[in-house]
Amino acid sequence: MFSDVNFLFQSMAWPLVLLLAWFVGERLHEAASVPRVSSYVAVGLVASLFDLPGLTNAVPGLPFLANVALSLILFELGYRINLRWFRHNPWVLALGLVESVVTFMAVYLASGWFDLSTETRLIIAALSVSASPAGIVRVANELRSAGQVTERVMHLCAINCLVSVLALNLVVGYWHLSTSGDLVMAAFGSIHVLGTSVAVGALLGVAGPWLLRSQRIQERDVTLVFALAVVLLTTMAYGLKLSPLLAALTFGIVARERRVHLTNAQRGFGTAGDLLTVFLFVYIAALLDWTDVWGGMLLGLTLIVVRTASKVACSLAAARLSGITERKGLLTGLALTPMSAFAILLLEQSRLYGFDPARQVLAVMAGMMLVQELLGPLVTQRGLMAAHETHVTKEG
Repeated sequence: MFSDVNFLFQSMAWPLVLLLAWFVGERLHEAASVPRVSSYVAVGLVASLFDLPGLTNAVPGLPFLANVALSLILFELGYRINLRWFRHNPWVLALGLVESVVTFMAVYLASGWFDLSTETRLIIAALSVSASPAGIVRVANELRSAGQVTERVMHLCAINCLVSVLALNLVVGYWHLSTSGDLVMAAFGSIHVLGTSVAVGALLGVAGPWLLRSQRIQERDVTLVFALAVVLLTTMAYGLKLSPLLAALTFGIVARERRVHLTNAQRGFGTAGDLLTVFLFVYIAALLDWTDVWGGMLLGLTLIVVRTASKVACSLAAARLSGITERKGLLTGLALTPMSAFAILLLEQSRLYGFDPARQVLAVMAGMMLVQELLGPLVTQRGLMAAHETHVTKEG
């Protein structure tokens, strides 16, 4: 009898928590304009605190589903990237690369103030380069934001994610080298993951638009085709031990270059995309251990300050060179505050592929992740609103 009740609670836990997260998100957004994703995170953190049955790694398939959810968002981010803009304004590309390097170095040096191994500091620095596409894209869509700051934030976020994946794979290769001593295998592993992930995403980015044109699919079906393609891409990446996140981002970039257009109504992948977004942020928050959170809060707050300062300083320094005012440069740097969902899934993915230090690093960064998950989307929202690039009207 007890086992039946436990099974019932485990079966009901996720649907109930997701329904609660949606309800809280809608109410707080309507009452106080709180970003919905921040509310989802808050519910996930509370669920983690109570250790509800079913919200654990014991439930099979959750990491894969989370990667599908984030891959859909990364595809959308990639689709919004205009490579021609980098040719017309190379300062934006230069800013993204320089800011990524500065952030990496600043966080690595700051983490040296704490009792951490060199390996752990390298991983933290690599992850801190990234900005969260899930938090940024969903907040921008929620506000229907468009303009100079929004576009720069999207492009810089994509660059940050690419550099973060590259840096983390180099650290993983370094770890394999230090543990096995095989330089060839360590180098091949990193290059193989990066190169093959990009190649698979690019191949699908070419094949997808060709399929759409050859079958004369109606506009409303474009979203379905791309969603299924992202699921296929994520499945392939898992089977080949590649990076589904990098592959999905590449897929979106190449699809954009192939002139396949998504309407505003198709962005976010509709109701299914909304459901997966709720799941993604609740799941990410539920992964955090509250013991680790309080134990690493000082480290987390220190690294948040250093990371934010480096991004803001670089955006300010390059503002005039890249064609915007210092005020918009400041808002651009602040809008890149979110980072948690992408970083946590990168760590989880590395752990699944045999990178043992990943679990330890997640524990060390728990405090940083909690603050970034809760407050990062709010900073992005306020930054875009201050830039006067939002197009949300109150019903009434």
